[in-house]
Amino acid sequence: KVYIKRGCMPVALQELKDDYMDIENLIGEVTTYDKKQAVEKRKVKSWLKSVSAFANTLGGILIFGIDDEDQVIGLENVKKDSEFISQKIKERIDPIPQTNMHIKQINDKNILLLEVFKGEETPYYYAGDNVMEAYLRIDNESVVANATELKRLVLRGKNSSFDSLSSVYRFDDFAFSKLKERFKQWTQKSFEDKMFYSFHIVDANGYLTNAGAIIADESPIYQNRLFCTRWNGLTKAGGIIDAFDSDEYHGSIISLLRDGEDFIKRNTKTMWKKSPFSRIEMPEYVYQSTSEALVNALIHRDYMTIGSEVHVDIFDDRMEIYSPGGMLNGSSIQDLDIRYIASKRRNPVLADIFNRLGFMERQGSGLSKIIHEYEHQKNFKEEKRPVFYSDRTQFRVILPNLNYQDMIQYEEYHYPDIDTKIHEHDFGIKFDTNCDTNDTNQHLTQNEYHILKLIIENPHITQKQLADITCLSIATVKRNTKALADKGYIKRIGSTKGYWLILES
Repeated sequence: KVYIKRGCMPVALQELKDDYMDIENLIGEVTTYDKKQAVEKRKVKSWLKSVSAFANTLGGILIFGIDDEDQVIGLENVKKDSEFISQKIKERIDPIPQTNMHIKQINDKNILLLEVFKGEETPYYYAGDNVMEAYLRIDNESVVANATELKRLVLRGKNSSFDSLSSVYRFDDFAFSKLKERFKQWTQKSFEDKMFYSFHIVDANGYLTNAGAIIADESPIYQNRLFCTRWNGLTKAGGIIDAFDSDEYHGSIISLLRDGEDFIKRNTKTMWKKSPFSRIEMPEYVYQSTSEALVNALIHRDYMTIGSEVHVDIFDDRMEIYSPGGMLNGSSIQDLDIRYIASKRRNPVLADIFNRLGFMERQGSGLSKIIHEYEHQKNFKEEKRPVFYSDRTQFRVILPNLNYQDMIQYEEYHYPDIDTKIHEHDFGIKFDTNCDTNDTNQHLTQNEYHILKLIIENPHITQKQLADITCLSIATVKRNTKALADKGYIKRIGSTKGYWLILES
């Protein structure tokens, strides 16, 4: 049997050990290998494009001698086939990637394994049929790299990055008050002019680097923008009113971070309850998690994608933070274990600046921190765990609203004496989530029941406080308190500084 390591980039097969899986079980994990029934000699592009794709992405293995039904067919002349493969790689792939070939037997049939390692001299082109194309491995396919992806491969081959390149903008034409202000706030020291060079904001010729252009107060990088929207409902089609709030921000990336955090704060709420010794807060979203996700989106986005920006979309049940550009190594985040993802920085200069300003850590533990902060909330449930998604063009963080739908379910988070007080008043309440507010006064809707509990706990509570705690609108609270009054449970005494009188049934 042939053994290949599970869940990692292929390594030299002769080094593989007993805890690796056999080839029959490997078939189906299409992101790291491809299979061919035979070595196609007339249409070499059919398999050479996979060689290019593996070298340009994470590496992989081509298995010759297996058909589409995953049956081992074998090769009649495996030695001659291996020589042909080696020759065509030298002729058609430029530069020549590092490869290993292995002849193995399965059920007395010879198969050929071509191991292609991740290359360092990207891009690796397929040259033939009057074309010169670089390929990438996306899921189970080898696809032609588009213009932007090709630029990324060129930069990777030069061991460079977009943010480190010099721009066309003169340093003397721009101000950096946001940078200096944050540096002073974080370090208690003044930002000296020589630091513009040590921060790689300006080059030796007096031009801004792209990182410097992104940091500048009036950033000239057009795609350096942030769009924020609080949508009405669970989708972007909310009905008569599509959105409650929206803003578009442009300027220094430092301003974008602050503006995004402010937008999130004003469009999210925190519920709370008293305990014998303190007040327990139960936020819709965890500030540390939203801030970390926003920092990651701004720092690690692909700035070479023109016409796209970072988005913060807040729905009733979730917040989605989107940034252009998938995982730097081409993998899909949803297929990986967050705890063991190595830190790869698409924009290392920006990441270093944000670290010096105290916005992020060098260790690259952001994604784990997002989950960790959620798990330690009083109102966390397993189904409310943050979700990460990436593909060829995007990275998306989905943060569930911890208070959505059940509004923290007062049946779980209540003071025992509230229900006791309800019984003491002998209301004879029958809780019915499906009943109408015009039904008999022996029934309460879910919202009415929750509001009544809060009023009994604190008769001086205001309608605005009720709205903040229950995540309902003021209009909905007014409608429900009126229904409670009509049903004979409460009566309002006084106006602004008044209180709720609990009526006996």
